[in-house]
Amino acid sequence: MRREATIRVEQQLGCRSSWVPNERHPVLDTNEIARATVVHHRGIPVVVVTGEVDSSTVAPVRTRLVDELAHRPRGLVLDLSRVGFIGSTGLQLLAEAVVQARGQGTALAVVAGHRAVLLPMRVTELDRAVVVRDTLDHAVTAVLSH
Repeated sequence: MRREATIRVEQQLGCRSSWVPNERHPVLDTNEIARATVVHHRGIPVVVVTGEVDSSTVAPVRTRLVDELAHRPRGLVLDLSRVGFIGSTGLQLLAEAVVQARGQGTALAVVAGHRAVLLPMRVTELDRAVVVRDTLDHAVTAVLSH
């Protein structure tokens, strides 16, 4: 069902995704409930999300993201490289995080290097509102150089 929806979006946009799974961006288990953990990379908090992010699974992601932004860090990275699907609720959460981060002066970057996350971000133009990088190291570098 999701593949069919992706094909329809690609047809509407007149484009086709060129993403192919590889070592850097493996095929993901899209039946996994969303989980969020916080790690630190080069002194920057990173909210690492795994699984599917939709209306029924977004709560743990929202909790971690809100908690980290409440600390008003100088930078924050949202790692979506292990997300198999992001629905409208997940995209809305990301948009809210962008607004909050800007308002408090926190540099925000997203790690996303595969179609399951990049395509919805492109369609909604969220990729224009936040720094998107394909690796954690590149995202942290972008935040640190802000």
